[in-house]
Amino acid sequence: MEVEETAAALAGPAARGRPEPEAQSEDSGGGGDGGDEDEDDDEELGCSSAEDDDDDDDDEEKENEAEIQRLEEQLSINAFDYNCHVDLIKLLRQEGELIKLRRARQKMSELFPLTEEIWLDWLKDEIKIASDGSDREKVYELFERAVKDYICPEIWLEYAQYSIGGIGQEGGIEKVRSIFERALTAVGLHVTKGAAMWEAYREFENVILKTTQPAPGSVPTPEQQQALAVQLERIHTLFRRQLGVPLLDMEATYAEYEEWSDDPVPEAVMQSYKKALQQMERCKPYEEALVVAETPKLAEYQAYIDFELKAGDPARIQLIFERALAENCLVPDLWARYNQYLDRQLKMKDLVLSAHDRAVRNCPWTVGLWNRYLLAMERHGVDHQIVSDNFEKALNAGFIQATDYVEIWQAYLDYLRRRVDFKQDSSKELEELRAAFARALEYLKQEVEERFSESGDPSCTIMQNWARVEARLCNNMQKARELWDSIMTKGNAKYANMWLEYYNLERAHGDTQHCRKALHRAVQCTSDYPEHVCEVLLTLERIEGTLEDWDSAVQKTENRLARVNEQRVKAAEKEAALAQQEEEKTEQRKRARAEKRAFKKMKKTKVGDKRKADEDDDDEWGDEDEEQPSKRPRTGSSLPLVDEDKFTSLELGLFGRSAPTEVEPPSKQKEKAAAIKKELPKVFHDSKKDNITVFVSNLPYSLGEPDVKLRPLFETCGEVTEIRPIFSNRGDFRGYCYVEFKEEKAALQALGLDRKIVDGRPMFVSPCVDKNKNPDFKVFRYSTALEKHKLFISGLPFSCTKEELEDICKVHGLVKDLRLVTNRAGKPKGLAYVEYENEAQASQAVLKMDGMTIKENVIKVAISNPPQRKVPDRPEGRVTGALVPRQVYGARGKGRTQLSLLPRALQRSNNPGPKTENGTLQTPPGPSSTPTEAPKMSNADFAKMLLKK
Repeated sequence: MEVEETAAALAGPAARGRPEPEAQSEDSGGGGDGGDEDEDDDEELGCSSAEDDDDDDDDEEKENEAEIQRLEEQLSINAFDYNCHVDLIKLLRQEGELIKLRRARQKMSELFPLTEEIWLDWLKDEIKIASDGSDREKVYELFERAVKDYICPEIWLEYAQYSIGGIGQEGGIEKVRSIFERALTAVGLHVTKGAAMWEAYREFENVILKTTQPAPGSVPTPEQQQALAVQLERIHTLFRRQLGVPLLDMEATYAEYEEWSDDPVPEAVMQSYKKALQQMERCKPYEEALVVAETPKLAEYQAYIDFELKAGDPARIQLIFERALAENCLVPDLWARYNQYLDRQLKMKDLVLSAHDRAVRNCPWTVGLWNRYLLAMERHGVDHQIVSDNFEKALNAGFIQATDYVEIWQAYLDYLRRRVDFKQDSSKELEELRAAFARALEYLKQEVEERFSESGDPSCTIMQNWARVEARLCNNMQKARELWDSIMTKGNAKYANMWLEYYNLERAHGDTQHCRKALHRAVQCTSDYPEHVCEVLLTLERIEGTLEDWDSAVQKTENRLARVNEQRVKAAEKEAALAQQEEEKTEQRKRARAEKRAFKKMKKTKVGDKRKADEDDDDEWGDEDEEQPSKRPRTGSSLPLVDEDKFTSLELGLFGRSAPTEVEPPSKQKEKAAAIKKELPKVFHDSKKDNITVFVSNLPYSLGEPDVKLRPLFETCGEVTEIRPIFSNRGDFRGYCYVEFKEEKAALQALGLDRKIVDGRPMFVSPCVDKNKNPDFKVFRYSTALEKHKLFISGLPFSCTKEELEDICKVHGLVKDLRLVTNRAGKPKGLAYVEYENEAQASQAVLKMDGMTIKENVIKVAISNPPQRKVPDRPEGRVTGALVPRQVYGARGKGRTQLSLLPRALQRSNNPGPKTENGTLQTPPGPSSTPTEAPKMSNADFAKMLLKK
């Protein structure tokens, strides 16, 4: 009877496993007969409204069913889509599909540890429908699974409260106490939330105390007195234990104990309490840092962990690790550090294996965590079948690199090798090991190569280890030789270290004949360090060989080294030739620029007096472009200048235009262009200021007043000394400029403005470098190597904005940078790079975003690993084309019809002639034709050559 009263006092509706009945309103029952016409109308309107509501509900239900079906299909394709699991559970709970809801939750819990919110929703749903004892046991099992995922004080508190509902069953009170004790062990040391668990436990014991006390006025029996004393001691003990733990607001607990206890607080308890207060003061800075820090507070938790590790209390160390992991469950390094501590310090089987299992469920893409898990299972004697099953899970975890699969296979093969007793000639374990080696090679060849276009094991380390096992442990050199033959056929025969590895194996477990054979093959095949292999062969023959063997080895090594030296000389000559070509090309560019400048200077000297200013536009090619810009001369600007009249008629004849019969007066546009041209100052750049100057390009040609528009933008980086925009002869802005700063620091900071949008185009900002001194200088600000914390996204819709994509990506972690790839005109290319804070967040985003649909486009997401930029081989024989200066192609490059527009006298012959400074040109007839330098001609000579029929 007392137990039932205690249960009634403690157990609320949730603890009893039944929902509270809703209070019935006074108006809910009965009704009168007084129905008039208005009431009938109201009833008709109510029926119509109800029908509309039913239709809306039906439509919503159909939409939900279609969405549920879509989510289930998506999970059948990618079971590791975390967000898809969450959405499906939410919809099923909304629709009340209990069976499907249980199944969905079960599947998700098998793949991922569930968050506190998901567990609490699941537990509350199951508690509502739990009625009899068997249902309660299922809820207990569910609680046991929930408390294993993370250290969650709220779940433990809910567990303890629910267990009170079963206090009326046999052993119910002891079961409740057992759960409370486990909860205190798990979260009782939690500085901020542990006090709630202690208080709940004490409250439970206080209720038990009230039921133990005799009724007022009655004399307690000896048994009652003894039970009362035991219960009082339990509460005293709880107070004393709590006062010895550094918890938030522990002063209030001490005051409550003083008020509750009839006796003064013992001295030992006082000492323990003061010690806990001191410990609390030392912990307070770390707790305060966690309060003000932003999620996920990794740095603050790391500092807290370091503090607890120095203190050395295992229980507190475990708790702070668990607290950190609850908010940073996707950080592999944190899991690795925790598991390492458990493996080396606590070494408790259940605790260690549980932590390893949670680690790989949270970060399945991290091969290091799987390797440690396999070692932990082997260390604690887990059944072989369980180890094998977990290895199969690792293969399906979706590693991000081919080398990760090699690493996990190697860890599993090491485990299988340690199971074999090699004293026996044959055993089940040995056959399993050999089968695993064969399967590993096949898996890397089929599965991994298909996905990554590489096996991840170019040096064939797995095959080498198999050969070592066969040779050293199984005395099977024949199998080892077969494996090494296969290794050499996979592109490893050119490496000296591979041959020496094989030689050492033969030396230790084979015979001299095979050693000699291996070294002879190595001498012929090795290309990286042939001298080393030759030296090893000569050493072998010096110790064990006959005279014939020695002579043969000397002859082969000498012949091989001679060929190698010849190849190296040819390679050096080729490199020297390429270097010379580069120097010649650089010299050609310099000469071409010099000729162009000289030509422009000569043009200016031929300009007439001011009375003929209206005819100047016809004398210069640059102004001819103003009338017909689509017919710009293609012969380049390095041609010598002829007389003005002849030059005008020649130009018109060359490009298919008839000379005007009479000269028209200049238009207003020409006058304006000439005025602008005269007003524009010369822009010279001082190369000594390159370190404080940046070069800005790809600006819109229509950008009005570039100095005014760009100055506020660059002044955010530092004080701007000058902005020098570049204009054409006609006064048009050419789309680039120089920005000079006062300090070098500002110029370096300005490089960060690269790709910033200016008037709809991405502005290119690069260091100011003299291309004459550095002709091959190129700026590429982004890494071309593997970056595990950065994602490459393709297939994006062109309408997708940076903000929209960032909203999608930041769900999976902190986005440090996001870049939409555009062309030079600023138009999107459907590609993006997303940089996360760490590798774990990026890996999780790959798992969840790959295959996602954005605006009807299915995107592809992968870790950023751009392919190697291949430099095309330089042609050796075609030196002539490489030496042709750039300006002979004209201002717009080489067009399809360019050669047909040039006079025959200037066209290059099909048969290359002698080389001149400016390339291969046809040498005019004369008394001497020097192949090294073209004869210099005056303007008159050049005009005669062009007009010669």
